[in-house]
Amino acid sequence: MPRRAERKPAGVEVRRKTKRGQPQTFGAQSVARGRCEAQRQRLAYESARILSEQGGIEFDRARRKAADRLGIGDKRCWPDNEEIQEALLQQRRLFHADEQEQTLNDLRRQALSAMREFAAFEPRLVGQTLDGTANREHGVELLLFAENPEDVALQLLDRNIPWQQRDDQFRYAGGDHLTHPVFSFLAGDLPIHLIVLPPQARRNPPLSPVSERPERGIGAAELNRLVVADV
Repeated sequence: MPRRAERKPAGVEVRRKTKRGQPQTFGAQSVARGRCEAQRQRLAYESARILSEQGGIEFDRARRKAADRLGIGDKRCWPDNEEIQEALLQQRRLFHADEQEQTLNDLRRQALSAMREFAAFEPRLVGQTLDGTANREHGVELLLFAENPEDVALQLLDRNIPWQQRDDQFRYAGGDHLTHPVFSFLAGDLPIHLIVLPPQARRNPPLSPVSERPERGIGAAELNRLVVADV
């Protein structure tokens, strides 16, 4: 004869065993999740504030500094990069709306000018100027594609543009880390960073440090529509 499932008496609180063998109610779990979510939001806001104030530091470093300041050691309650990015956007809109709008307009127009100047290298706008969180100190990041990075240097020479060169490491899908040259110069008071990639990277560009997905960016035509729409 089949056994009937036991019915629990009404009003009896359902409990389960935790890994340590101590009973924990589902209500307590809900409270813990709510507390963790609140800590995540506080950390995202504080991390964004650190990024805004100190500029030029990585998301992970800002997150760790924020966690240390707030005393939140449980990494399960730490925000990811995209949550910090969203908090940064909210802060800029809330506290620096007019200034940020003007800054983005200036950066995007300067990016468009540089993309036209280096059109032979099929430039793509990426980074904070595209997503809306950039400041004037951070400047513009463009991906350029060339078999020989010296071709970019020669074009800078032809246009009498003083530049500085460095090598940065970029992460790709699959875990590869590759080093590419970056040519930086000033357009007025705005930094422009030309990241020179091999042509095959068009199909498989480096990962975004924020989303950790391939960062394809936008071309000059798309950026022009964006600039016109912002006027």
